[in-house]
Parts: sequence; C-alpha cells; structure tokens
Amino acid sequence: MPDTAANSWDARAGAHMLYGFTDLPSVQARGAVVLTHGEGPYVVDVAGRRYLDANSGLWNMVAGFDHPGLAAAAKAQYDRFPGYHAFFGRVSDQTVMLSEKLIEVSPFARGKVFYTNSGSEANDTLVKMLWFLARAEGQPERRKILTRWNGYHGVTVAAASMTGKAYNALFGLPLPGFIHLTCPHYWREGRPDETEAAFTARLAAELDEVIAREGAETIAGFFAEPVIGAGGVIPPSAGYFQAIQPILKRHNIPLIADEVICGFGRTGAVWGCQSYDFIPDAIISSKALTAGYFPMGAVILGPDLSDRLQAAAEAVEEFPHGFTASGHPVGCAIALKAIDVILNEGLLDNVRALTPRFEAGLSRLAEHPHIGEWRGKGLMGALEAVADKPTKTPFPSTLSVSERIANTCTDHGLICRPLGQSIVLCPPFILTEAQMDEMFDKLEAALTRVFSEIGAG
Repeated sequence: MPDTAANSWDARAGAHMLYGFTDLPSVQARGAVVLTHGEGPYVVDVAGRRYLDANSGLWNMVAGFDHPGLAAAAKAQYDRFPGYHAFFGRVSDQTVMLSEKLIEVSPFARGKVFYTNSGSEANDTLVKMLWFLARAEGQPERRKILTRWNGYHGVTVAAASMTGKAYNALFGLPLPGFIHLTCPHYWREGRPDETEAAFTARLAAELDEVIAREGAETIAGFFAEPVIGAGGVIPPSAGYFQAIQPILKRHNIPLIADEVICGFGRTGAVWGCQSYDFIPDAIISSKALTAGYFPMGAVILGPDLSDRLQAAAEAVEEFPHGFTASGHPVGCAIALKAIDVILNEGLLDNVRALTPRFEAGLSRLAEHPHIGEWRGKGLMGALEAVADKPTKTPFPSTLSVSERIANTCTDHGLICRPLGQSIVLCPPFILTEAQMDEMFDKLEAALTRVFSEIGAG
C-alpha cells in the first residue's frame, strides 16, 4: 500500500511528478518505488529494499548501477572539460575519438556519425536527413517512411509516428506518410497452417505491394529494429531481412537498423544486424552506447548515405540541424569507456555465456499452460500470457495480467517489465548464473501466484 503521509516519498512523487508510460492505477494503489542507489544489478529504494533489476533500468544499464570505471571516466572528463557543443566546426576531442570508435566497431568500412541526446532524437534526425537528402537530389516527393506494427522508435513527433503502437492515436499520430507493415511475429501473425518460410515470403510480398501502391519514388526509408524491443521482444521470422533487403535495394530505399536496444551486445553480437546477417545503410544507437550513464544517441551513417549527405550539405554550406548537447564531451568519454567495458572487459562474452541458461529458463517457464510462447535473442526475452494456449487467446485486458505479474515480482524483489500481455526480461550483462537463477525463481513464484489468483493456475 502507498505511504500517504504528507511528507512521504510516495506523496511527494505523486504531488509533483507526471509519470510517463506508467500504469497509473497501480501507482495509485501501490505507491511509487523511489530508489536511492544501485549495487551491481540491484537497485535499492528509500526503505532499504533491494530489487534485482531484470530490465537493466530501461534496457540500458548493462554494466550495472555502480561500475567504478564508468563513474571515473565521467568524473575525469567533468574535471577536464565539462561540456561543449558540436556546432560551427568546434568539437571536443572526445567526440572525435568516439566517432572514430563507432565507425571502427560498426559493420561499415567507413562512415560518419551525428550525435543526439536519445534514440528518439536519433530516429527523428535520420528522418530529417532523408528528407533533406531527397530534396537536395531533386526528389522532394520522397517523404514516406516505412516501419512495422508493434515496432518502437521513440516518442518525439516523427519517431512516435514511426512507432506502430495504438496509443499514438491519443496524440493524433501518426503524421501523414508514415506507413506500418505487418509485424514479423510468426507465432502471433502467422496464418493457420502457414509455415514460417511462407510467412516470411508473405511479408516480403506485402512490402513489394506497398511500394508499388505508394510509389517507390515517394518512399524515403524503411526503419526496423533487428529484434522488436518495446513491442514485446519479437525476433523476426527466419530469413526476414534477407527477404526484404533486396526489395528495398531494387527500389533505392535505405534500410535503417534501429539498434537503440539491440546495439552493443544485447543480442549476443555487437549489433543486432550482425545477429541476423545483414548490413543496413545506417544504424541508430543509444542506451547501451553509454551503458546508461549519460543520455546520448547516435546516427551512424554507412558510406553511401555519408557521401550523399555530405554533398547535399556542402551544396547549401551546412546541414541545418543539431542539439545543444549533442556530442557532449562527458557523454562521449563515458561512451568510449562503455564500449571498452562491453567489448574488452568480458560483458559481451558474458552475454554469450549466459544465453543458453537464459533460454533454458524461459523455455521452462513457457511449459506453464498459461504461457503461450517464449521468445528472445541473446539476453532479451519475453513470456506471453494466454488464457488458452492452443488457440493463443489472450486474457481479457481488464485483468491486467502482465501488470499484476510485474507488481508481484516487485513484491518478491524483482523488477521486470509488462508489455501488452507479455513479461519482458533484459537483465544487465554483468549478471551471474546465481543471479539469473534468482531472477527466474522469483518470476516463477509470481506467475504461480497471479495465475492462481485469477483462477488460471
């Protein structure tokens, strides 16, 4: 129950905060969880309760909440040069070094980097880049953006228009020209008796049909997460990117990999596109880029888009876009350290080592008669609750099943995320085997309790 005393943390938070993406009835009934600090993969609240954070904050705190090297990198840069911009040909040395490092670890032989403060801004920025480029090349009608239903690309106006979620209708979005194709979720979207290969072929045919209907000359780009993250951890059907990329290439439509969640190790490779064996035309990065220790996003352009945008900008003497804090020297110093920590201090190795145990844990819990599917890649996974397993029938939304499971997990000292009727796990890369077992034990206890409470045990 919430602490309603006038000076309690619950009351203070409720009085002065407008929550985003928060189930307000739950907060009103239970109170806010106000945190003071973290210890490895755990966070601690104002009452001293510890929670294993199986959501890595918001997918991003991959090195845990008290990594001394990341904190030291931030402090050293604050002491040396605490802030600057990247306008007017003036830029910090850290920004230059990070740009070199991002191209080095990218799938691109060469390219350029543009910095933002978030993944949403990075997606918005690349949309503007594509529109700018189209006009510069005499194709101003190339404005339309293709994405997928259930995909998530952010909350700024263009990024929200790209995001294929029903709640954006509350804002009068999407804007015109943002087109959503079928979500590549074979388990949910496949037709009866349709093989996975046939499903993939159908989605490729749909793409071809949409391009023909809209006109290839009107389409600026196709944005896709390698694994759909905030849509419920949805890996693509087998062969999906190999089926759609040739179609896009044939029509000169850039393929942009939104790697905000997948990038820097979450799928078991540095990039999600490497996990699915395709090279995009550009990459959107954020979250693990700084291991969550600084707000930063990056647009990483491959050779073709780099050259064309450079030429377009030179023709008008500038690219008229940017943010005060983009390329921030402290953020760049932290990102350089975060990349080193992930790639050279064993975090990516640990993701790969833990993945079989993670998959086994998900598979075991999916044996429950009210878990319809487990799915995942690397250290990102989901369990989808169903009222009836053979028919994949969901529970009535009024039951708020996934929210109840997540709240019960919190009661047991575990933080996980409800998404639709799924429970999502994306633990920090530093997790030990014992901590992973703790995560699954607590989740199993929560599932047992909630399904029993709703008469579905």
